[in-house]
Amino acid sequence: MDIENKKATRESYGEALVMLGEENNDIVVLDADLSTATKSDKFKKKFPERFFDMGISEQDMLGTAAGMATCGKIPFASTFAVFAAGRSYDQIRNSICYPNLNVKICGSHAGVTVGEDGATHQMLEDISIMKALPNMTIFSVSDDIQTKWAVRKASEIKTPVYIRTCRAKTPIIYDENESFEIGKAKVFGDGTDATVFATGVTVSESLMAKEELEKQGINIRVVDIFSIKPIDKETIIKCAKETKKLISVEDHNIIGGIGSSISDVLTENYPQKLYKMGINDRFGESGTSSELMKKFKITKDDIIEKVLGE
Repeated sequence: MDIENKKATRESYGEALVMLGEENNDIVVLDADLSTATKSDKFKKKFPERFFDMGISEQDMLGTAAGMATCGKIPFASTFAVFAAGRSYDQIRNSICYPNLNVKICGSHAGVTVGEDGATHQMLEDISIMKALPNMTIFSVSDDIQTKWAVRKASEIKTPVYIRTCRAKTPIIYDENESFEIGKAKVFGDGTDATVFATGVTVSESLMAKEELEKQGINIRVVDIFSIKPIDKETIIKCAKETKKLISVEDHNIIGGIGSSISDVLTENYPQKLYKMGINDRFGESGTSSELMKKFKITKDDIIEKVLGE
């Protein structure tokens, strides 16, 4: 992991759209007056004839994306996660997921790491909402390489996809030769003292915690749950059998997030206690991303404390 070299996954999303647009003329991009923030403006500059700014009308954007999909286009619709999963839920449910249309949704600026935008814009329920929808595939990306893979893979599968990106810059974790699979997690290490399941911005925090704990003779493994739906049941069960402690950490409400998904797998297959770290059933508040991660206890130091605690 390259701690010094950081990049926001929303930036990587914009760059990936341009690469796809150069390869496939069926790729179209829609945004809801937030293209400079979601970084879909990169596609707009390169392919203005295939970019559609729908204005502050997210529901209309998703309905239009559904219509484009019926005409053979591959639409990527981008806006803040709070508007994508929240304001447009009805359109996603009935116009996209119910008919199983080939629409890709990017929920940008997710979690408390939106920072100063405050509680109204800090979407902490989008994973919960999206994973309850039949036919929906969900990716929660942690770095530049993984984001570009997720965007490309989303364009290749013929189902609705929700991609969760964030505003904060995160370290580069993977290299150019890394391979990813839908429904398969990425595992770092084979320590038996604990497993930390993480996603998005908490993956790098977990890896930093892993390095610090190794200096103390504590060996853990970190599991990047980038494919939230489908989820990697085999890896979860394997970690439950091989490690002494199980922890999940996420920039999302602990109700309905990856912790809940992991708990479902454990309950059905290998009952084991799971310690959930995340936003504990409350709204966020205004502050810098680093301040809020500390407040809600999802930093490297908090993970170390949970591993070492009772």
